[in-house]
Amino acid sequence: MSSSKIFTGVLIGAAAGAVLGILFAPEKGSDTRKKISKKSSDLKESLKTKFNDLVDGIADQIENAKGEADNMIDEGKEKLGSAKSQIKHSLS
Repeated sequence: MSSSKIFTGVLIGAAAGAVLGILFAPEKGSDTRKKISKKSSDLKESLKTKFNDLVDGIADQIENAKGEADNMIDEGKEKLGSAKSQIKHSLS
C-alpha cells in the first residue's frame, strides 16, 4: 500500500475521531460548534502544510533527476568524443 494512501487514511481517521469526540462532549452547542470550526481550521492548515511539503519534495526530486540526467549526458558526450579520437587515431 502506498504511503500516501496510509497518510490519507490516518488523516481521515483523526478528523473523524476529533469530530465524534467533540460531538459527544457534554458542552453547549455553541461551544461545540466553535471547537468543530477550530479543529477543521487546524486540519485545513495541517493539510496545506503537508501538501506544500509534498510538492516541495517532488520538486526537489525532479531537480535532482534533471541534474543527474545532465551529468549523464555530459559523461556520454565525453565518452563519445574520446571514442571518436581513438577511432581517428587508429585509422591514421
